[in-house]
Amino acid sequence: MKPYFSALLILSTVTTMTGCTNLGTPRAQAAPCENPVTKNDVLAAQQSWGKAIVAIGKAENPEAEAQSTLDRLYAYDIGKVLFKPTLASDDPFRGTEKEALSYFVGGSISEDKGFALAPYNKVRFENEGIITNCDTAMSMGEYFFTKTDGSEIKVEYSFGYVRDENGDLKINLHHSSLPYQAQ
Repeated sequence: MKPYFSALLILSTVTTMTGCTNLGTPRAQAAPCENPVTKNDVLAAQQSWGKAIVAIGKAENPEAEAQSTLDRLYAYDIGKVLFKPTLASDDPFRGTEKEALSYFVGGSISEDKGFALAPYNKVRFENEGIITNCDTAMSMGEYFFTKTDGSEIKVEYSFGYVRDENGDLKINLHHSSLPYQAQ
């Protein structure tokens, strides 16, 4: 075998084995993950979120219930939360917890009518995919909100999750939108 072909064969074998074509830079070994997020953790977080939306609409004090939901399920206590709600156009991004509360029950932003006040009987998720990476996860798909008359609203979503210091999964990215409608 000619030296040129032998080098290509070795390079091809190493690349296939390592999945990395940059052989000049050693890869750092990642520290082991102590409490990795699992797909089941994400599914449980989604179920909790759906139940919380239903509870807000049925609560005697929806604002207190919505605040409790934000405290339990969103990562405002950890850091930045990226929140792009479905029914928001004048102010499409909600950078603070107060603005997220306004979206759920109405309040500080004039276009907010209280999304979670509908009320809904059920929220179900259909995931396109879930990606986990140590103490974080992402999910994307569609969720369906069942109103009290039995009708269903389909919304597309992407959520990001992070573990807090207690090991609870909290939302640090919430993006949702109505499906594209062809004209």
